[in-house]
Amino acid sequence: MKIRTVNLTRSFRVGSSEITAVKAANLEINEPKLITIIGPSGSGKSTLLNLIGLNDYPTSGEVFIDDSNTSQLSGSERRKIRSARIGFIFQTFNLFPTLSALENVELPMSLVNKSQKEQLERAMKLLETVGLAHRHDHRPKQLSMGEMQRVAIARALANKPEIIIADEPTGELDSATAKEIISLLQDINQREKTTVVVATHDEKIIDAADLVYTMQDGQLKPKRGPE
Repeated sequence: MKIRTVNLTRSFRVGSSEITAVKAANLEINEPKLITIIGPSGSGKSTLLNLIGLNDYPTSGEVFIDDSNTSQLSGSERRKIRSARIGFIFQTFNLFPTLSALENVELPMSLVNKSQKEQLERAMKLLETVGLAHRHDHRPKQLSMGEMQRVAIARALANKPEIIIADEPTGELDSATAKEIISLLQDINQREKTTVVVATHDEKIIDAADLVYTMQDGQLKPKRGPE
């Protein structure tokens, strides 16, 4: 999946004021890379990820996927791309508390009409990949935060996405567990040839990235390209 943004801008009305969270951001992703966007809280990172992931619409500017202008797509077409081609990982995990780890991983597959057999087999394989096959029947409250994030990563991989968008994936984790999660994302990028875009305020993640961007006051700037 190729993604290109052109002068991407997103503004919000807050009372009588207008806040511009993303200002004319230009980003181009043409091949599987591990890309890190760093910046403080409130710098616009999450808003940018929501725009790239088609969870939000820009105030102005464009998001192109495989040279197709997404502003010209219907809501159902955007949902189809999100479900089938993009995986999402969140800081707060966003797991369903009443579902087991296995059921949480199966859920995205049910949205693209995979058979129950396919869902079960792939969900178990993914839990094995993230080292949690033995915890498949546990609900989120029975798991550590690191384990919950591993389940969330397995869920993000359920439909074999071409890109994974991770918003502060280590924000709730201790440093040792965060290191494990970053290593897992690196492995996914290299083994599955999946682009991974990570937004974070943790500069330790920079060392793992192929490309590094900084974001400050809504402005996106390249910090480091390929070595």
